[in-house]
Amino acid sequence: MPTEPALPRGRAAHDVLGELRALRAGDAPTRGGRTFAYVYDPGLDGLDELAAEAYAAYASVNGLDMTVFPSVARLENDLVAAAVSLLGTPGAQGTFTSGGTESILLAVKTARDHARAVRGVTAPRLVLPSTAHAAFHKAAAYLGLETVVVPVDARTFRADAAATAAAVTERTALVVASAPSYAHGVIDPVPEIAAAAAERGVLCHVDACIGGWLLPYLRRAGRRVPDFDLSVPGVTSLSVDLHKYGYADKGASVVLYRDAGLRRHQYFAHAGWPGYPVVNPTVQGSKPAGLLAQAWAVQRHIGEDGYTALAERIAESMDRLLTGLRAMDGVRVLGEPEASLVAFTPTGADGAPDASRMLHLADEMRERGWYLQPQLSFDGLPPNLHLTLTPATHGRVDALLADLRASLDAAGAREPVTADPGLVRLAAGLDPDALGPDEIAAVLAFAGLGGKDDGGGTGGLPRRMAPVLALLDALPRRLKERLLVEFVGSVFRV
Repeated sequence: MPTEPALPRGRAAHDVLGELRALRAGDAPTRGGRTFAYVYDPGLDGLDELAAEAYAAYASVNGLDMTVFPSVARLENDLVAAAVSLLGTPGAQGTFTSGGTESILLAVKTARDHARAVRGVTAPRLVLPSTAHAAFHKAAAYLGLETVVVPVDARTFRADAAATAAAVTERTALVVASAPSYAHGVIDPVPEIAAAAAERGVLCHVDACIGGWLLPYLRRAGRRVPDFDLSVPGVTSLSVDLHKYGYADKGASVVLYRDAGLRRHQYFAHAGWPGYPVVNPTVQGSKPAGLLAQAWAVQRHIGEDGYTALAERIAESMDRLLTGLRAMDGVRVLGEPEASLVAFTPTGADGAPDASRMLHLADEMRERGWYLQPQLSFDGLPPNLHLTLTPATHGRVDALLADLRASLDAAGAREPVTADPGLVRLAAGLDPDALGPDEIAAVLAFAGLGGKDDGGGTGGLPRRMAPVLALLDALPRRLKERLLVEFVGSVFRV
């Protein structure tokens, strides 16, 4: 029987591009220094155009087979060599990947297969601080590792090296440290953690996705930076994202290993089918060489002196921001940020974190044109607002602080937002896996995460998110995760 066509009739190029621009206009800005998560703006004129032209030059090239497209190997070798020079040790090897999550997944796969081949570990474990990125839990879920989560110091938010060492057993395949951690911007005690892993013959990965391309240049700009890279004894792998402080477009990352023998466990090869022999260094088969080319072009355009100057701009912005935050009444900076990430929380008269005011503050700042990322409470760690600083922030710190002061006053004047106690009690007794579609839809609607779509594909999100986040913060973890999965499923509804 006849069906509707999958696509409308073809349209003129300018009409299609016009619709894309109109859709993009509803998003948060990625340039200008007002979005403090997800984007990394160097504030350099002409860099976006360079990246776009480099991507276009390689848009039709498939990075799957470097024997057909040998320039792909040249570009990747250049990028990895630069990362090794900055973060490595003699003999280090690496691979270009699609982003930090893939770099981390490959490092976990490498550790799992290494533990099986070298130590005969058949039920591997991953030991990591509670502040380690969620990508490690994702990798463990995909690859069949058990996670052992170690609480961090409640004052400094840094990993506890002694507790981490105590968690290492004969089943441990990999120990993790962050440089810095995403949530609070602090650097874990990498030398102590790596030494404890090495003593037991266990691999140690440093997640430097955020800091890997920034911390060395902060050091060159005269700032104090703790040791964290592959030069530290016991560190066996490291991830660094080029689409963060390398200022390449999404997604571009590198995973490094201490030697080629270790990297070999990352690869997948298969000759047991009638097609072409398959060997994949990464999770991807076909790979967009355009991302590789634009990362290469951006890196070579900015250069050593350029990256050092951009790092200095970030450091100056951090100094001004931290001074301003610490001078505000009713604000507490969490830990001692050591790179470009800051987490802070409003406090009440007793000095305790004020979660309601924090959530209202995020909404108030968004009304004023700033996006600060709310982070919910976890394992005794307070809810807070997260800021990722970039060079484009440099000229906006004073304006940010002024709006922050006004927003704090406005947030304090609002009715406190709390989760309904009855609903929280009810939720505590629910089995997330047993909930049916109607029950999930009812809970989503109550939480403000469902209902009539506004046409923008957002599932009808409210303008102010404080009530939604207050409820999510109070729900049990498994129910929270189920609701988030169902909500995203409602956004991508086809």
